[in-house]
Amino acid sequence: MESLYETLALLTGALIAVMVALNGGLSAQYGVYSSTAMIHLIGLFAITPLCLIRRERLVCRGIPLYLFLGGALGVPLTVCNNVAFARIGVSSMLALGLFAQGVAGIFVDQYGLLGMPKRKFRAKSLAGLALTLAGVAAMTETFDLIAVLASLAAGIILLAARTLNARLAERTSLHASTFCNYAVGLAVALPVCLLLGRGEPMFAAFALSPKAWIYLGGPLGMCVVLLLNRTVTRVSALNMSLFLFIGQVFAGLVIDAVFLAAFTPRLLAGGLLVSAGSIINMLLEKKDAGRVGSGGGNC
Repeated sequence: MESLYETLALLTGALIAVMVALNGGLSAQYGVYSSTAMIHLIGLFAITPLCLIRRERLVCRGIPLYLFLGGALGVPLTVCNNVAFARIGVSSMLALGLFAQGVAGIFVDQYGLLGMPKRKFRAKSLAGLALTLAGVAAMTETFDLIAVLASLAAGIILLAARTLNARLAERTSLHASTFCNYAVGLAVALPVCLLLGRGEPMFAAFALSPKAWIYLGGPLGMCVVLLLNRTVTRVSALNMSLFLFIGQVFAGLVIDAVFLAAFTPRLLAGGLLVSAGSIINMLLEKKDAGRVGSGGGNC
């Protein structure tokens, strides 16, 4: 069953790469803050009919308020992604985000932060992490301080948001938690847009773009949130980050090559190194789990 969730994590990673590219196109058309509000509005419109069809009850009684912060974190996450996308390629941005997720994921697993189960860090995982970090370094071709900081922040925010959203889904349902994610996100994104986005093209002269695909980031984001809510609590935070990245990096390579003409052998080599590191850590975790399950105990 765990392999199913790992496969879903790979698929989710690929969808995230496509979503980032779509949202980047929307940001170029309307501005960073305006597009962030639009993405949450479109996503809310996409999830609402599903909730109505399934007759979901948004029962919030007894649920800690901090679990709803996942939706609010979606706003700075989208802003950081849009800022980074405008300055560096998809692959480099995702590589930096993985680095931040990996480091944060170790702390989440080690100390059981955000209500996640504790998973002790093993020294033998350092080999896989070393390969992963080497791949990240290889893929980071362009140093732009703002883009680097935005990418690192996006990685940490994504880890926190996906964990909170998944825990909210456990207390409600997949669809109800996704609805709350976009509703809370929109409630935060709108005032931010009004305060910081008045100089953007959205307010100067609004017009629908002939590139209809740029509006698909919201619905695709809904699918991403649903998949993350299903998988996050069933895979360790570190491995979740690595599986997501494998899906992200190869989808990002295709996007960079086809749409940005930015493919290089160095990016491919970096992606392969990250994948190798991820596979090593996955095999080590499965081996340890097998020993415990057979009564061998911890080594």
